[in-house]
Amino acid sequence: MNIVCLDLEGVLVPEIWIAFAEASGIPELRRTTRDEPDYDKLMRWRIGILKEHGLGLKEIQDTIATIRPLTGAKEFLDELRSITQVVIISDTFTQFASPLMEKLGWPTIFCNSLEVAENGEITGFKMRIENSKLTTVRALQSIGYDTIASGDSYNDLAMIQASKAGFLFRSTDKIKADYPELPAFDDYGELLAAIKAAL
Repeated sequence: MNIVCLDLEGVLVPEIWIAFAEASGIPELRRTTRDEPDYDKLMRWRIGILKEHGLGLKEIQDTIATIRPLTGAKEFLDELRSITQVVIISDTFTQFASPLMEKLGWPTIFCNSLEVAENGEITGFKMRIENSKLTTVRALQSIGYDTIASGDSYNDLAMIQASKAGFLFRSTDKIKADYPELPAFDDYGELLAAIKAAL
């Protein structure tokens, strides 16, 4: 039994925080897990910047409403889901992901949740579980699944390395250079072929 575990941002949809950085005119918010491996540190820093600028959940959701899946992403996902089980494992939040899941045909996603005050201010975040991507892959393996994983960032490496097959997708030159043993693709057709070969 196989199950494919995919990252969301950078793999199927554009990076939400980069889109919001551009929409809000706050270039510091372009920083993502491609730049900062410590997700907890990154999110606390982001929340501080939002507070400083008086921005909350509504402003981010307004930006998310304009985001479309990456070209070819839905077709890739549809074909993949026709041949095997697929789950998206993301460090994003349910409050961000839902509109994007609708655009992708409602695939299964495991993600986290934001703590939001009544006035819409993001006050914190609740991670579903520690090291969520690796922990989820290990849990799936414990119930009899062989996992195949793909992602683009530092926080995807553990689930990729722990899987029977793992691939970088549209990753950075630095990550590809630091992990030359991981096959790296930039095209959905190539990634689909690699996953099919691993099934």
